[in-house]
Amino acid sequence: MKNPFEHLDKILEHSVRLQIMSVLVANETYDFNSMKEILNVTDGALATHIRALEKEKYISITKSFVDRKPNTRFKATERGRKIFKMHLDALEHVIRQQKK
Repeated sequence: MKNPFEHLDKILEHSVRLQIMSVLVANETYDFNSMKEILNVTDGALATHIRALEKEKYISITKSFVDRKPNTRFKATERGRKIFKMHLDALEHVIRQQKK
């Protein structure tokens, strides 16, 4: 029997990364502080997971200033959106197999 979990994306196996991608797929962009607040994570934890997603080119980062304050925004790339969808499809497949 094939392992039903083999098609899940390894990067998205971590719940914080999956949550980040969920937020970014549902929204055009999201800023650092809002993301930190909605996920209830520390600056360091968020930065670590953002770096991992950026390294894999799942997200892009834009840095700017708003009223002289730094503002970091994240956006899901086409690659990130595609892999996120494939991950969800694999999860659905696992669920359907377990119901049989």
